[in-house]
Amino acid sequence: MTTRPVYSDGDKIKISTKVSSEPIKYDTSQRLILVGLKIYLPNYPEIGYGDKVVVEGIVRDGKLNDPKLISLEPVTGILYKTRNNIIRVYQKSLPEPHASLLAGLTLGSKAGLLAGFWEALKKTGTAHVVVASGMNVTLVASFLIGILIILLPRRKAIPLALVGVWIYSLLSGFDAPIVRAAIMGSVAFTAQAFGRLQAASRALFLSAGLMIIVKPDWITDLGFILSFVATASLMLFERKISSLIRFVPGIFREGLSTSLAAQIGVAPILFATFGQLSLLSPLVNALVLWTIAPITIIGGIGGIIGLASVIVGKAIIFLSYPLTTWFVWIVGVFG
Repeated sequence: MTTRPVYSDGDKIKISTKVSSEPIKYDTSQRLILVGLKIYLPNYPEIGYGDKVVVEGIVRDGKLNDPKLISLEPVTGILYKTRNNIIRVYQKSLPEPHASLLAGLTLGSKAGLLAGFWEALKKTGTAHVVVASGMNVTLVASFLIGILIILLPRRKAIPLALVGVWIYSLLSGFDAPIVRAAIMGSVAFTAQAFGRLQAASRALFLSAGLMIIVKPDWITDLGFILSFVATASLMLFERKISSLIRFVPGIFREGLSTSLAAQIGVAPILFATFGQLSLLSPLVNALVLWTIAPITIIGGIGGIIGLASVIVGKAIIFLSYPLTTWFVWIVGVFG
């Protein structure tokens, strides 16, 4: 990860880079974020995640004014093709905005997200969860380990959970925030499962410290901070919260306790840094965060199987529909 360039208002610049986050589509334009600048381009030609672009324009208030697309090189790698094929499976399986929500949670894709739904996500403080992120990796890791330990012996549960986490990381694009969270989560949750909280805490700090030594600028990176704080919060609070909500059925209790524990640490950071703030954000996040891990796992399994058999994949993906319906309904009510 390299330090992001700093531009002044009025600078005329040319950007040559890979699109590292899915563009958001509007009625007459598509919005990209490149090197920290918002760039609005016409809907055609369509730009996708992983494409290489060259754009020039004038910097003004965090945007690139009068942008011109100089060149577009569509991505050709097998990983990106697989990712796009899985998105098409989702689109065949669920209506909108459910399909794009599933693609966002599972693959980090914002393609297809309706502008109105995206604005509602920002108003409710839940936009951060609709893209595959370091925090989502942490939630998935904790959920998988918690569920599999109930079903299987630890020696089998931990490796299976870690395989699931790294498959999710691969599908999500394997970008730096995803990899960082996967490393921290793998080390810390494995130590916690086999040992004591103290050993897990040391493992978490050790893995985070080593990554900062390798890339010192990560210490101020929001994604890195969220991943670290979410992992620490899960380790400290998840079991305590789970014991307080024993009345909730097992699999739902795991998801709810995981989401509430993560919120204790990350909510203050998100309130201070992410988009539009909402006084209802803690409540809305608590109501929807528990769905992220099961939606992501169902989406990942269904999407991969759907590459071989669309019918079977659709049947699996449809299991996520009640969860995405709940998510969309909550965001609609509060947004």
